[in-house]
Amino acid sequence: MPKGFTLWFTGLSGSGKSTLANEVADRLRSAGRLVDLLDGDVVRQHLSKGLSFSKEDRDTNIRRIGFVAHLVTRHGGIAITAAISPYRAIRDENRRLIGNFVEVYAKCPLDVCEQRDIKGLYKKAREAVAAGKGMSFTGVDDPYEEPLKPEIVVDTSAVSVQEGARQIIDELKKLGYLEAAGAAPEADARAHHEFIPNELLAKAEAAFKKAGRVHTDVLLKELHVGFTTAAHCIDRLAEQGKIKLT
Repeated sequence: MPKGFTLWFTGLSGSGKSTLANEVADRLRSAGRLVDLLDGDVVRQHLSKGLSFSKEDRDTNIRRIGFVAHLVTRHGGIAITAAISPYRAIRDENRRLIGNFVEVYAKCPLDVCEQRDIKGLYKKAREAVAAGKGMSFTGVDDPYEEPLKPEIVVDTSAVSVQEGARQIIDELKKLGYLEAAGAAPEADARAHHEFIPNELLAKAEAAFKKAGRVHTDVLLKELHVGFTTAAHCIDRLAEQGKIKLT
């Protein structure tokens, strides 16, 4: 039976956890592995409905995610979680429960996370704090405790989704959770690129020239595409030699 494990993504709201987790999940499924993706927002809707954002309820939510991940891992599956999970002690508690636990820190500066915040949650939280009404929003008026020794760190402000996914797959192989031929990130990336129209690539190239820089934020603002699509555009244009990644 394949070795089960949990890939535990943690990071600020807007750091790209869910986007990266979805990309890795797709690659592992393409390699024939059983994967359950436990996204923070989805779990809140179905498993933890009714819980508030107090520290006690947040801990309860993360414990519930950890228990489900433990069951998936125990039966040889891969559990991928993508919740902020801001408190170090509860993450470590789940590490002890699950055993085969790989912590992935989606590292991203707070100001970049705020720029990506299309829902306006950071703005709302800051306005509430200014008005003397706390929201207990992570990164604003509630702490985020960075992992001390995560197995994997992905700087999501500096690398594309594709690059980050490749980094994670490579590290999982080094850690012994995947066989060397387990997942084919390059082939999977090419498959994703087939869905990027040439017209969109041309618009992306023009947007980068206009902005004078290559970054996903440019496409999010100018073309109103999603983060994953923006990352795919960057990778494809770089492969074609039309842009240079610094």
